[in-house]
Amino acid sequence: MVKIYTTPNCPYCKKVKTYLEMKNVEYENINVVEDKQQRAEMIELSGQQSVPVINIDGKIILGFNKYAIDDALKNLS
Repeated sequence: MVKIYTTPNCPYCKKVKTYLEMKNVEYENINVVEDKQQRAEMIELSGQQSVPVINIDGKIILGFNKYAIDDALKNLS
C-alpha cells in the first residue's frame, strides 16, 4: 500500500505522483489541507508538518527521494 500526504501547490508532491505513475505504482493521494485527521496522522507518522510524506507499506519517506522510494518499492508485496 502506498499513501502520499500532499498539498495542492507542492511541486515536490507533484514530482512524487508523476514518478509513481511513471513506474505504474498505484497510490492513495491524501490532501492534508482538506483532511485534518489525515494531517494529524501524517505528523504522527513522520514527526513533521512538511510534505510530501510517503508511506510505502509502513516505510516513511520524507520528501521526493527517488532512491528511498525505489528501495521501499522493492519490498512492496
